[in-house]
Amino acid sequence: MKKLLAMLLVTLSPSLVFAHGGVSIEDDKCIMKVSNMTAHFTGYQPEVRATQQFCEDIPELGRAIIVIDYISSELRQMNVEVRVLRDVKNREAAGRYEDLGTQQEIDAATVVKMAPSVYPRGTVTFDHQFVQPGWYIGMLTATDLKTGVVHHSVFPFKVGVLQYGRYVIAFLFSFGLAGLAYYLTSRKYRASGKQASGGNL
Repeated sequence: MKKLLAMLLVTLSPSLVFAHGGVSIEDDKCIMKVSNMTAHFTGYQPEVRATQQFCEDIPELGRAIIVIDYISSELRQMNVEVRVLRDVKNREAAGRYEDLGTQQEIDAATVVKMAPSVYPRGTVTFDHQFVQPGWYIGMLTATDLKTGVVHHSVFPFKVGVLQYGRYVIAFLFSFGLAGLAYYLTSRKYRASGKQASGGNL
């Protein structure tokens, strides 16, 4: 019975752990594509979640530290502007750059704007106090200083949004595990009781 329960925990528990915001190394969903280049988006909430990392799902309102690390070295020579926008068009995870609208609409939805700058060390970091739950869109604009070519990338993420479905799954998993343990334990006791009764005849 113990082996069976252990196998169930090993099989199902990773999905529950990562459902609460942990970043999976094997299936990294925190990658930003900037044309044919890439960067890595990570959020931290040190006051409430210690050193836990997030990308698509920042669980709490309040202070968040956002870190963008360049994976492609070409970005280190480009002028990069970073913004965070409210998802005013309710595109959620399907949000694309084309959905952001005109420059005036982008400006109106912007809650964080980092001035364009070159980051030769390959890391952009900023703090923001999130006071409204919902979906946001991270936006990176990289301009090649030699050619003037502009590259855009967006990264939708949500802040302070409870995922009730995940808690239901966790509850059902725990309930099912407890039921299985009870069934196996009671069956073992019934079997031992029958053996004892048979031995007394």
